Amino acid sequence: MAKYSTGSGGGGAGESCELCGASERDLREATVAGATLQVCPDCAEHGEGETRGASGSRDDQNRDRDRRAAQNAARIHDAAQGDSTHWEEHGTDYEGDQLPYLVRDYGRRVVEARQEAGLQTEELAEEIDEDEADVLAVEQGRATQANVGGSVVGKLEEYLDVDLSEES
Repeated sequence: MAKYSTGSGGGGAGESCELCGASERDLREATVAGATLQVCPDCAEHGEGETRGASGSRDDQNRDRDRRAAQNAARIHDAAQGDSTHWEEHGTDYEGDQLPYLVRDYGRRVVEARQEAGLQTEELAEEIDEDEADVLAVEQGRATQANVGGSVVGKLEEYLDVDLSEES
């Protein structure tokens, strides 16, 4: 990752803070505005999260970076999903809501059964009290990629009276 530096061009350890330019021997690594910089203790306070001395190991740095990346990805995913309070209020049971083995043409079966029932995808989603995006993912044959739970498939099977899983 390229670094923005206001210090001298030498780039060696123990030179100057990459934020304020102060000559300093006790530089610390800090992430500031998304950039990982070597900064003095005063500027380290402006960093995002933990700072470490110049002696911090590369493995620790990579582990911390991976942890922060995973946390950011989770935050972005949750934000894109909208209101997450339903997960907080009711909890999740991932083990109990695993997607069953689906038959090869499960998407086509759902579309045909929905059309026979005279429903649009949005209406079907309302009837089974599930997100339209999940129902659409099943209809398009991408339930696994969309992380649709087995409970959605079960509701579709029951409401439309179709077999979508090999375990039904």
